[in-house]
Amino acid sequence: MAKVSTYLNFHRNTEEAFNFYKKVFGGEFTGGISRFRDIHPSDKVPPLAEEDRNLVMHVVLPILGGHNLMGTDAPESMGFRVNFGNNVYINLEPDTRKETKRLFDALSAGGQVEAELQDMFWGDYYGSCKDKYGVQWMFNCSEKNK
Repeated sequence: MAKVSTYLNFHRNTEEAFNFYKKVFGGEFTGGISRFRDIHPSDKVPPLAEEDRNLVMHVVLPILGGHNLMGTDAPESMGFRVNFGNNVYINLEPDTRKETKRLFDALSAGGQVEAELQDMFWGDYYGSCKDKYGVQWMFNCSEKNK
């Protein structure tokens, strides 16, 4: 089933922020906390600085009405630069690759593609863009059919 969530990028304090949100909203992290050290080395993954290995790669906290708050540390060693305004994305998880592509193409038209849609090391079909109004979008499709 398709869903929408909010994705937050932090500068090295995701775990602290999400523990705060957990106290506010209650509940548990879905699937625990994934760390950058959990990434299997490959030619598709940029080199990781030793001091970044324990940072949060991905965390999910269900909050209200089925909405998920998601987050990551965004290490500069992997090319990220977190600034106020680029730390929030609307994350779309369409049911099919076809719908993912349609939404990606429509929202990126007149805007800026940050990451082309492609198969990623975590198994999803992923891409990101900023629309012509400056809103940032992430796309994650788990459908395995091409």
